[in-house]
Amino acid sequence: MFFPLSKLLYFLVTPSNTLTLLVLVGFGLAASGWLRLGLWLGALASILLVTVGFTPIAGLVALPLEERFPAHVADDIPVAGIIVLGGAIETRTSAERGQLVVNDAGERQIAMADLARRYPQSRLVFTGGSGSLNGTTASEAEIVGRYAETMGLPRTRLILEDRSRNTRENAVFSAALVKPKPGERWLLVTSAWHMPRAVGCFRQAGFTVTAYPVDYRTNGWGDALRFNGFASDGLMLLDLMVKEWLGLVAYRLAGYTDALLPAPQSASVSSEVAETAPSR
Repeated sequence: MFFPLSKLLYFLVTPSNTLTLLVLVGFGLAASGWLRLGLWLGALASILLVTVGFTPIAGLVALPLEERFPAHVADDIPVAGIIVLGGAIETRTSAERGQLVVNDAGERQIAMADLARRYPQSRLVFTGGSGSLNGTTASEAEIVGRYAETMGLPRTRLILEDRSRNTRENAVFSAALVKPKPGERWLLVTSAWHMPRAVGCFRQAGFTVTAYPVDYRTNGWGDALRFNGFASDGLMLLDLMVKEWLGLVAYRLAGYTDALLPAPQSASVSSEVAETAPSR
């Protein structure tokens, strides 16, 4: 129930959808005799569309998410495994066109191939099921397995989890599949703006992971004052970030994460992992 409900609610509260619907409602009211109210509502929604599209508002909403976990810095701690979350593959188009098709989160797949090469002894996990409500389309894991060679991935190393439909299930099903041992280091690859919710879900599932953020949508805090050249850029970013903030709230209320905005582990906890990690 949670999965289809989240799809419906997101459609209704997506800023670009909401503001566009308000413009149409305003026109409808004006045409129905409520001229002043309709024009006022339509004008207000139009102004908000332009404002959120061109101004730095979307960047300001995104930055607290993207800056929550720092970029990963390679060190000498052994890496037992790498987990890559789905969300970057267009499954239906890939299946129909007979080739791998990725969306604007494609850096997740690039990082997967890079890390597989850099850590040849690590276990390699991809977690992602079907995003369709009826589950009739191919899972992302199936597409990854099918086009592993296209991405330069060794098919024999791949551990594919194909049942999950959201981030919580990514965490729960991956933990059950690989059964991580205490002290092992696992890198978690997902978009920087999605990392807080993802890490929170894995922690709640009893799976300690090290963040490996990719797919940044901002350039850093300097974007707090950057205006957009195209309104569509700001609206697209704001839609995505509002979804993520709402996801954080919903997941916390449902008990799927360990905090409203999960943060990196303290230095003491990280040192304990390093000390208990098995040597090479």
